[in-house]
Amino acid sequence: MAEPLRIASPVHKAKRQLEEYMLDASRAAGVEPHEGHLLSYTTLYGPCSASELVRVFGYEASTLTGILDRLERAGLAVREPNAEDRRSILVRVTSEGARIATDLRGRLEALEADIEEQVSARDMKGFAAVMEALGAITQVEPREDREAS
Repeated sequence: MAEPLRIASPVHKAKRQLEEYMLDASRAAGVEPHEGHLLSYTTLYGPCSASELVRVFGYEASTLTGILDRLERAGLAVREPNAEDRRSILVRVTSEGARIATDLRGRLEALEADIEEQVSARDMKGFAAVMEALGAITQVEPREDREAS
């Protein structure tokens, strides 16, 4: 029987652990974890074009549409015309959506602080190096570099 992969398997496991860790807090806020993640990203970098959100999150356009429909109905995000490109829309988080995003981010910041108490600075540098190598080798850049708005 094959052994688990040394990098991809732990990354997948960590992704699932983060999803489960955020599940109750997200649902208590009235969103699913993936919706909370989208709100957090858009709060930090928004307003964002729909095409940027598709690229960053890897959603099909129809999946993103459904997510945005739910967030709009809940009053957490709005879609607006993009003045720079009439063919596209921009997604902006409402003040209630930003409040939820901030609360959820606080939970993740606490998690990171707890982790950093259990590992050394050297461990953190090693983790960062592995993640940088993953990006360099795959050449996948989900988000274009730009300053947070």
